[in-house]
Amino acid sequence: MSTLNWKIGCEIELLAPLGLSRKDLADSIALANNGLMRRIFYPQSELSLVPGKPLFHNLTLGFEVIDRQGNLIAKCVDDLTLQDDLNKSQLPKPGWYRIVSDDTRFLELITRQANAEKNQAEVLHPIADLFGTRVEEGVEGMVRVADRTGNPVAIAAPLPGERERPCELISAPIDTNHLENLEVLLKTARLLGFTAPVEGATHIHFDAKPLCSANVFTNLVNIFHTHGENLKRLVGTNPKCRRLGSWDLALLKLVNESDFRELPWKEARLRVAKLELTKYCDFNLKNLIHPIPDKLTFEARIFPVWLDSQPIIEAAALCEAIIRYAMNVSEIQISSHAPLEWKLESVQEFLKLLPMSEDVRNIWLTRAANTTS
Repeated sequence: MSTLNWKIGCEIELLAPLGLSRKDLADSIALANNGLMRRIFYPQSELSLVPGKPLFHNLTLGFEVIDRQGNLIAKCVDDLTLQDDLNKSQLPKPGWYRIVSDDTRFLELITRQANAEKNQAEVLHPIADLFGTRVEEGVEGMVRVADRTGNPVAIAAPLPGERERPCELISAPIDTNHLENLEVLLKTARLLGFTAPVEGATHIHFDAKPLCSANVFTNLVNIFHTHGENLKRLVGTNPKCRRLGSWDLALLKLVNESDFRELPWKEARLRVAKLELTKYCDFNLKNLIHPIPDKLTFEARIFPVWLDSQPIIEAAALCEAIIRYAMNVSEIQISSHAPLEWKLESVQEFLKLLPMSEDVRNIWLTRAANTTS
């Protein structure tokens, strides 16, 4: 099979077997790569039942593996969308905790000022010092920090039962030997008995620097709007996966305004930034419009969990071909069309348009022919 010609990063949602945790996977990856493992905070959000506060923001315990030169190999972190496999009646595992706040700025401060290697009782002491207060002990092992007027800053609480088992395996950015680099990580997970969660998914990030063009961006939006549902059927999107969905139609309307394609990228990006984009959709554009350091990416979130690297690379090759199609036809304006219903002939016609190697094309043509409508 042809190799990829694009820098990608992969996020594969996994579940540790009973008795193990994501830390065990990080330890094993470090051992397999002669690397080092360290504990980190990793941001998560979850729906809140508190009126006026739609989301609770969390820092959960993750594990980062680096090589001897300090370069990232992988991260093993929590994913709060993974719920159904867990026995929530289990007692919290000693030493595992999360930090909760209703203000992401406090969590960013905690990430920079607190030490993830500290235990729950000690971890918030530097934050209390910043606010000139003391850590308060609460019920069920919780510890709390408030400011001097009593307004809450953050709470450290024991991690609910079995929440150490979910593991989002995040690769470092891969620009060469994609199959081999990814297989090293997944082989380690398989040997430990990690499996696919009920709600699991694979997300693939693509370096978005080449996409910073209003015309290419519009082509990309129109292609995925038209073909997105068929692509989900083609790749076998997990129907139980949470936080997927189509874009708001306001995005489609904006990029197809008569002057948008001709805008300089900076101005086009500012126009799109006025919309309320979310990462929780089939194709995440948020990192392209609101870039954060080292994460200027386009993210495809529609793939199921695969426990070996071959189908992930095949899926990445399909997406790369679609992206290149959006770029290669930059002289042509790909129009917006309503999402297509599944018809084998139209899916085959689309696949034949894409700039990909014949072996990759045949893989997906065969998959299409074997996909039921």
